[in-house]
Amino acid sequence: MKISAKGRYGLMAMLDLAVYSTNEHCSLYSIADRQNISPSYLEQVFSSLKKAGLVISVKGAYGGYKLAGGPRDIRVGDIVRALEGDIDVAERDSDPGPHSIRDCIDKNVWQRLNSTINDFLDSITLEDLQNEYHKMQSADNIMYYI
Repeated sequence: MKISAKGRYGLMAMLDLAVYSTNEHCSLYSIADRQNISPSYLEQVFSSLKKAGLVISVKGAYGGYKLAGGPRDIRVGDIVRALEGDIDVAERDSDPGPHSIRDCIDKNVWQRLNSTINDFLDSITLEDLQNEYHKMQSADNIMYYI
């Protein structure tokens, strides 16, 4: 399993919205500019995010995008699944047969690994990432005097 550019850019764009647009709409071009992403590619990403109900769009001069919910309500797993589909390292065999070697491996390796990955991604919210981003920004701005 490898997260595609669509998944990585989508997560970056969602964090950008959490950081830069608290109650106002943010233009696609401003996100694209800040994150160095092609605006046309970002349009495709936001189409999927909107379809998944993670962002709201408003047309017009003061339009743009904003999060559909609060950053604490949006999980990284929601974003990645909206852009990548199900997050599975291996597909289930259609009929592995009861008590077969395939069934044993499927239950004890692949299903557990899939569950661990999904649980991890669902344990992180945009608010968590937003807080970490602000901490990193604060640490970068510390001035030392000698």
